[in-house]
Amino acid sequence: MDSQLPTAQAHVDEAPAALAPAEQAPAERLRADARDNRDRILVTAREVFASRGLDAPMTTIARRAGVGVATLYRRFPTKGALVSAAFADTLCECVELVDHALELPDPWDGFCWLLEQVCLKQAEDRGFTAAFLRMFPDAVDDVARDRALERFAGLVERAKAGGRLRADFELHDLTMALMANSGLVTDSREAAEAATRRLVGYLIQGFAARDPLPPATPLGLEHVVHYGK
Repeated sequence: MDSQLPTAQAHVDEAPAALAPAEQAPAERLRADARDNRDRILVTAREVFASRGLDAPMTTIARRAGVGVATLYRRFPTKGALVSAAFADTLCECVELVDHALELPDPWDGFCWLLEQVCLKQAEDRGFTAAFLRMFPDAVDDVARDRALERFAGLVERAKAGGRLRADFELHDLTMALMANSGLVTDSREAAEAATRRLVGYLIQGFAARDPLPPATPLGLEHVVHYGK
């Protein structure tokens, strides 16, 4: 017969092909552009905050990300919102470091390992410490940060109970350690890392159970943020 019903294959052949990127509908292109802009802003913000700290202007981040300042503020209305988004993964990593330290059989080994890792993170990323210690009210996930500090306190108590960490260690001493480490500013990441490891070695010797020290200086973690200003 000359006249035949269309086959299933014919319907497949006649179906429109997927739109290429250049042929996407305007709404789809806008959504893709918005995602690209947001991702580029966050990558740039992490780089700028890591090298210059949280004092870096929003205009600098917008310029380096290749977006307008209005676009930046449309995505992130405040610097705190940008900091929070930029360091979300890093904060989760910090919680994971504490959890790993707690899993080590010897709490003193866990304490020493964690101190070194946190100080190395601080040396690598100048913006992280300020974000973690809340320079901005909405700069970090309070729940995640408080969980990390609570678990660190538990690690401290276990290390004290084991007789390896000095009994008079307080959170103020962690503050002083971070303050000291934040002063190791160099032009070389390798030099900063080497200096941090050396400093941590001295700190660990001081934190080991020995004769009592003078009373702890009443420093809150927020003092680290203002150090050197």
